[in-house]
Amino acid sequence: MLFSTIVFVLYFLPVVLILYYIFSFSRRLQNILLFIASLVFYAWGEVKFVFVMCLSILVNTLMGYLVDKYRVRKMKSKVFMFLAVSYNLLVLFVFKYLMFSVRNINLLFSANITLKNIALPLGISFYTFQAISYVVDVYRDDAKVEKNPFYVGLYIAFFPQLIAGPIVRYNTIADQIKNRKSSMQKFSVGCCRFLVGFSKKILLANNFALVADKIFELTYSKNIPVTMAWLGGIAYTLQIYYDFSAYSDMAIGLAAMFGFRLEENFNYPYISKSISEFWRRWHISLSTFFKEYVYFPLGGSKVENEDKMVRNMLIVWLLTGIWHGAEWTFFLWGLCNFVFILGERLFKFEKSNINNFMKHIYALIVIVIGWVLFRAENLSHAFIYLRNM
Repeated sequence: MLFSTIVFVLYFLPVVLILYYIFSFSRRLQNILLFIASLVFYAWGEVKFVFVMCLSILVNTLMGYLVDKYRVRKMKSKVFMFLAVSYNLLVLFVFKYLMFSVRNINLLFSANITLKNIALPLGISFYTFQAISYVVDVYRDDAKVEKNPFYVGLYIAFFPQLIAGPIVRYNTIADQIKNRKSSMQKFSVGCCRFLVGFSKKILLANNFALVADKIFELTYSKNIPVTMAWLGGIAYTLQIYYDFSAYSDMAIGLAAMFGFRLEENFNYPYISKSISEFWRRWHISLSTFFKEYVYFPLGGSKVENEDKMVRNMLIVWLLTGIWHGAEWTFFLWGLCNFVFILGERLFKFEKSNINNFMKHIYALIVIVIGWVLFRAENLSHAFIYLRNM
């Protein structure tokens, strides 16, 4: 079920809201309602994937408990944390990357491995990262362990941010699950924010998509003029922003209707004057996740030599690309972001005396080209499109 569908707007959401405020005398009943509603929301597309999510909830609840229980025995606690992270990544790999891996093994080694097509569960990349952050934060003592799987379940399955983020850390929402306060002001702010996102999606993103899809389709079948190729790239640049930020707006608005406060995920990314600034403004929760759980644990920038800093950045950006999808275009897109951000860092681009307008133009050109890589179906199509540009 998507936020922009008739079923959600006219049936699912009104029923859940009415029941939620009928149960205003009991926070426990409200949480039970939200958990059940989240499972129904998720099951709407494919019921069997609910079991994958429920298993994730149970496994991560158990592992979080064991990590905390054996905290004084550091090595044992670390083993349980490692097992939890491994389980989550294994599930993500099976559903999202196994078919891609088999396809490339067949091409590389002339093998003939066949697998039944594996459907991708909606939102698995988002809720898997949230599950990982919960267990790791318990291990670091950045979050209190939750022994009740119901509360961990509500955190992982909460429908407003389930399918497209933002990625939420448990310590930012744990107290809200049990002690949040609803009000008419929060509700009205939430409604307005939801409508902003809904309008972005329906009026802007969907119409930019018509232009982008048609031009990309034409490019794969024949050569097109340079201006049309750039028009398609710009249309997709606008489409992906208005689409993705729309879902974040709707998620933040929906959460506010139920008394929750979620962090912002976008901050006017297309006003950026560098690629580094762009990634401080775009999908903020994902950038924060990789910084907290990959970049800093590897040593971040505080390492004894620049080679290790470059290594750390490369790992983060390759993982960022791969996280977005199982195709070489995403890998190359992540690598391109790494190259530009590293270059900006080495040459102190953001502090340079280059005119701000020129910096802005540079950033937009790189962003548009990057989104072409991101949008292309495969590397061959990407190179065809870039050649036309």
